[in-house]
Amino acid sequence: MSAVEINKDTYLKWFESMLLMRKFEEKTGQLYGQQKIRGFCHLYIGQEAVVAGAISAMQKGDSMITTYRDHAQALALGVSADSIMAEMYGKATGCSKGKGGSMHMFSKEHNFYGGHGIVGGQIPLGAGIAFAEKYKGTDNVNICYMGDGAVRQGALNEAFNMAMLWKLPVVFVCENNFYAMGTSVERTTNMTDIYKIGLGFDMPCAPVDGMDPVAVHNAMDEAIQRARAGEGPTFLEMRTYRYRGHSMSDPAKYRTKDELEEYKAKDPIEQVREAILKEKYADQAWIEEIEAKVKQIVDQSVKFAEESPWPEASELFTDVYVQTDYPYQEI
Repeated sequence: MSAVEINKDTYLKWFESMLLMRKFEEKTGQLYGQQKIRGFCHLYIGQEAVVAGAISAMQKGDSMITTYRDHAQALALGVSADSIMAEMYGKATGCSKGKGGSMHMFSKEHNFYGGHGIVGGQIPLGAGIAFAEKYKGTDNVNICYMGDGAVRQGALNEAFNMAMLWKLPVVFVCENNFYAMGTSVERTTNMTDIYKIGLGFDMPCAPVDGMDPVAVHNAMDEAIQRARAGEGPTFLEMRTYRYRGHSMSDPAKYRTKDELEEYKAKDPIEQVREAILKEKYADQAWIEEIEAKVKQIVDQSVKFAEESPWPEASELFTDVYVQTDYPYQEI
């Protein structure tokens, strides 16, 4: 039995949430081209269902940790578009005070633990967050995202082993968009069914259609229930697709246009839009109202970022691992 049922409200929230992710990322791409946003930047366009379906299965107190492709997770968890855009601009009003940029977004208030630039570095951290929740005696669950390239990292094996041994409340999610940075899964592993990595640890695991928020929700709901009940982790392989390159500097010439169009035909936002209209959850006027609302939020975020101040030079010396009165340090 599902702990969180899918209903009309779920579909309406999915549509608004995923549309905000899509339009925010499209605007981000434009601003990067104008050099308003600099550094590394990885867009989430096409993968929105993987986050939307997870959020609808979570409860207050649950947390997320992810890779450097992190804008959508932050938005879905409730971090304001203003503070995310300001962060990408490097402004003081950003969610990481302008110090993290696109790849390193955090929000303690929203239980969002980043945004990590080291490939696979967030996997043991996700297990550690889950360990903390178990230690404190809560029923909170951590959702730990990784890409298909990160599953080759040795840290994954160590984290999976400990998570199973200690039955930690964590759901490991591989967002398999099939190309890592630009190399296909088939060229990097003999075992292309990535979810089967879980079998080596006797960890419950499964493949999921990551283009379908219903499939994502149901798989996440089951895994979260298992973790909340003290039965330990699950490893889910979300088979999804990014429409853009790995980063803004990637022209994505390693795949065919036909392949891209094949996945666009399964676009998660369009699936939800069609379901809303078919089931009469809302009409076309509501769709247009949400589209206008999302555009306003995105436009406002750009205005906020443009008008926000740069960090003071003194900020270089704050939020760093230095303690001037450390008892064993001679000054």
